[in-house]
Amino acid sequence: MKLGLAGWWALLRPGDVVVAAAGLCVCAYAVLSLWRGGAPDGAVIRAAGKVVAEVDLARARMIEVPGPLGVTVVEIRPGRARVASDPGPRQYCVRQGWLTQAGAVAICAPNQVSLSLSGRAADYDSLNY
Repeated sequence: MKLGLAGWWALLRPGDVVVAAAGLCVCAYAVLSLWRGGAPDGAVIRAAGKVVAEVDLARARMIEVPGPLGVTVVEIRPGRARVASDPGPRQYCVRQGWLTQAGAVAICAPNQVSLSLSGRAADYDSLNY
C-alpha cells in the first residue's frame, strides 16, 4: 500500500508534529552551541621543541623560523594562522592550510617546527593516531 504526501499528513496527529518540532529545535541548538569549537586567541611557534614565539592573532604578520633544513615561514592573520612555506620534502604542514580552532596544530617534522593555536576552549585535549 503506497501513501502519498497527503496520506502521510492524514496519519499525523498534533502531538506528532510537536514532538518532531521539538526534536528539530534540540538538534539546531546542539549544532549551534556544541560544535562551534573554541576561538583561538594566540599562536605558539616552536623550533626543536623550544618556544620561539608566542603571538596574538590580532594583526597580520609573517614570522620566519629557522630549522635544520632551512627557514619555515608562518603567516598570521586576524583569527587564524598557517605555515606558508617550509623546506621539508612532503609539505604536510603547508597543506594543512589555515588553522582556525583553538588546539589546532601544524607540525613540520623534518624541519622540527610546529605551530599551535591557543585559546580558552580547545576542541580536544590531545590527538592519538
